[in-house]
Amino acid sequence: MSAVNSQDDEDTFKILIATDIHLGYLEKDPVRGNDTFVTFNEILDHAQKNEVDFVLLGGDLFHDNKPSRKTVHSCLESLRKYCMGDRPVQFEILSDQAVNFHYSKFPWVNYQDENLNISIPVFSIHGNHDDPTGADALCALDILSCAGLLNHFGRSTSVEKIDISPILLRKGRTKIALYGLGAIPDERLYRMFVNKQVTMLRPKEDEDSWFNLFVIHQNRSKHGATNYIPEQFLDDFINLVVWGHEHECKIAPFQNEQQRFYVSQPGSSVVTSLSPGEAVKKHIGLLHVKGKKMKMEKIALETVRTFHIEDIVLADHPDLFNPDNPNVTQAIQAFCMEKVELMLDTAERERLGNPRQPEKPIIRLRVDYAGGFEPFSVHRFSQKYMHRVANPKDIIHFFRHREQKEKKDIELNFGKLVSRPAEGTTLRVEDLVKQYFQTAEKKVQLSLLTERGMGEAVQEFVDKEEKDAIEELVKFQLEKTQRFLKERHTDAVEEKIDEEVRKFRESRKKNTEEEDKEVREAMIRARAHRSEDEVLVAASSDEDSNPSDGLSSTLSRGRGRARGRARGARGQNSTARGSSRRGRGTTSQESASGSRSYKTVPGNMSILDVFRSSKTDHSSNSFQSYSEDIIDIDSDPEDTSFVPSSSKTNQRLPATSSLSKRGSQSQASRGVDFESDEDDPFMSPATSRRTK
Repeated sequence: MSAVNSQDDEDTFKILIATDIHLGYLEKDPVRGNDTFVTFNEILDHAQKNEVDFVLLGGDLFHDNKPSRKTVHSCLESLRKYCMGDRPVQFEILSDQAVNFHYSKFPWVNYQDENLNISIPVFSIHGNHDDPTGADALCALDILSCAGLLNHFGRSTSVEKIDISPILLRKGRTKIALYGLGAIPDERLYRMFVNKQVTMLRPKEDEDSWFNLFVIHQNRSKHGATNYIPEQFLDDFINLVVWGHEHECKIAPFQNEQQRFYVSQPGSSVVTSLSPGEAVKKHIGLLHVKGKKMKMEKIALETVRTFHIEDIVLADHPDLFNPDNPNVTQAIQAFCMEKVELMLDTAERERLGNPRQPEKPIIRLRVDYAGGFEPFSVHRFSQKYMHRVANPKDIIHFFRHREQKEKKDIELNFGKLVSRPAEGTTLRVEDLVKQYFQTAEKKVQLSLLTERGMGEAVQEFVDKEEKDAIEELVKFQLEKTQRFLKERHTDAVEEKIDEEVRKFRESRKKNTEEEDKEVREAMIRARAHRSEDEVLVAASSDEDSNPSDGLSSTLSRGRGRARGRARGARGQNSTARGSSRRGRGTTSQESASGSRSYKTVPGNMSILDVFRSSKTDHSSNSFQSYSEDIIDIDSDPEDTSFVPSSSKTNQRLPATSSLSKRGSQSQASRGVDFESDEDDPFMSPATSRRTK
């Protein structure tokens, strides 16, 4: 019997499965601030006690895209405490790890690193909360991966085609093909599945002998026409799908009748939204895999704060509440207090059998006051339970179902935008933007931008804290429209321009793939320009704090140092130098890739004004203002650039060579301010003070 058990252990994978841990959620809350960290320690403690082969996480390990130092430190502390040790890892990896972890600087699994002592490897995909972002497309999981405490896999940045290559694992005679796909916007992934642009690669040898395990982090329930991923989209050779992102715990594997694979939805380990789906008991799973057979063992989490929710419809109690009664509000408040007391009693009874459970529960009472009733003061009601519940400020929620009324005039109905969502669903920023413009009046409709692009930019601004996202998207699409009008040689007539812009906008809306590329390029450009601007601001502040000595009051010195974007003279005379407007060389800005140049558009100019000004560029170039220098990139350092002849004092400005220009641009793209006082020809007094 013992020989059989030892044989089973040699051939059986034991995998701890969890998703949506959301480390750092409400970390500043005095009561609930440490809930996520305590539960994460409990999850890893279960992994250590059960001596699992590895831990598999289904995304959203962190709640914020840019977690705080406290959150990252607590995560590192827990992983180091529970996942490092001398216990040997019993399985091996057969696939090419350079393919599985090709985004990492260390493309191999962490337990095979000779500098680390890993006893429990952790494999994780990213979710929509901790997805890669920024110019380098990094996320918090990449920090853990670089530290050697976690294996981040399932990344895909392409918007044209996704090839999912599995991590091939073997323990004894059991082989697992582990597939992973990190969070991707649901509408984009839905379209890619429809267009057959998602491919799951299979092992060439004995493909039927592998247990195929797929981890995904997308909407499973239908939130819109294309705002979810149907299970039928997934390949039928999969044996088990671990579905992240959905917070309701449905960890028991459920078989899809059409595709014949099983789906396990572990749910979240912390209550992040006060909805009925979060009130279900939280579990993690211990998966046993031997050959092609599996067994899922449910493990209840004991440190999760209890959550009780109940709904009240006042119109369903006509015997208790009469809207014409002047004391009906007091009666409603007393009824709500009675309901809250009952929920508190239930929570206390549950906690008696579990001393590890937090003392204060989460209570939510939702009251539908439709039918002529009025809500009472929520703030006053909450003060009664300040020391008894964990969420006193939102213990009660009033809402009202509004009857749909037929209206002849099309008006913006905010009631539609804030209507009660389906149970367990959440409203997304881009969906709200789209709904707003669909129901808005004609005078506030978008005429140049698209709702999709604006929604993506607003989401970047809200979720990723990209402050320049909206501004850069507007600039990017405005510049693209200007180039389109120039190529069409449209007459400078407002009616014709408006018609061409409308046609161009409609063509962009139809080509969704190109629009996705535009949004991504605009976001990359925003981040790159932000880093360049920081370098320029730092350099400018250095120059202002260290003014050059010996500067003549009647003759100012033109300085043309190459710093990413060419800078012209900072002023040709004392008046220009003292003013806030300074010449900045050329008016074109180069993108982060250096392959395109875009013209800077003043914020107070309309598209018609810009278009007209572009028609007269050839004539206006010969009449430059006194605060601007023209830099010839291909000229010699000894060539000069003159201000208009009407100036009494002609000045000479050395221009950078093309080689120096390219070198400075490559440095600026990395965020480096490249300048050398020894080799810089601009610092030579003989050169800088030459006069004609």
